[in-house]
Amino acid sequence: MNLLTVEDLRVSFPTRTRVVEAVRGVSFAIGREKVGLVGESGSGKSMTGRALLRLVPPPGRVTAARLALGDVDLLRAPERTIRGIRGRRISMVLQDPRFSLNPVLTIGTQIAEAYRAHHRASRAAARERALEMLRAVQIRDPERVHDAYPHELSGGMGQRAMIAMMLVPEPDLLIADEPTSSLDATVQLQVLGILDDLVTRRGMGLLFISHDLKLVGSFCDRVLVMYGGRIVETLAAADLDKAAHPYTRGLLSALPGLGRAGEPLPVLERDPAWLLP
Repeated sequence: MNLLTVEDLRVSFPTRTRVVEAVRGVSFAIGREKVGLVGESGSGKSMTGRALLRLVPPPGRVTAARLALGDVDLLRAPERTIRGIRGRRISMVLQDPRFSLNPVLTIGTQIAEAYRAHHRASRAAARERALEMLRAVQIRDPERVHDAYPHELSGGMGQRAMIAMMLVPEPDLLIADEPTSSLDATVQLQVLGILDDLVTRRGMGLLFISHDLKLVGSFCDRVLVMYGGRIVETLAAADLDKAAHPYTRGLLSALPGLGRAGEPLPVLERDPAWLLP
């Protein structure tokens, strides 16, 4: 059964001379699985994720033939219903915790606030739940981090705190927008391991947005390849090396390899036909 169904999603922005379509007719579905949405910067990945939660700012316009979470019409539901869905049923981890966490509130306060926004709980119960989530994301000293401010944490710890805050309401679907882009390779693997463990144990769905095709291929179950606001190819992560679309093949061939030392990286030759519907 699908948690999320998206059909013909479009996001457009009017300018003085024309209407720019950032997302053009995107369709996909997500069940209790890990789905990667991959593509270069500007392909429309983040805008797709934001559109699912109705977070596209005006004058942006979002339309779709169908945009549903279970039986809830996300496009036409009243704002009060959407506020109840944000965090509680769909959570979103943004790219950089330095700009996503409130700098004047402690980590524990922010996690507890996310919990109490969707669950009736006392301050003491919310504090205990926040500490429990910090332990779940493998923070060694949860008491200290609970009382710390965002600027007192490293990038990896801040990202773990963000994941804890987004998962504490126990959502059905997590949208992770470049959650490891600002981390070094070792911390990146640790954060991915935490995400994998939590998503698998809780039976959630995950939309993992990234520009790193190799990372998505090793972490996700399915891969959606996006170019110019459209999904140009969908395939199982295990079959990524069998990609048929020239854009996907071009991205794969541009990845550096240990056996190609001293050789120039291939340049992706773009075909204007890729932009056509």
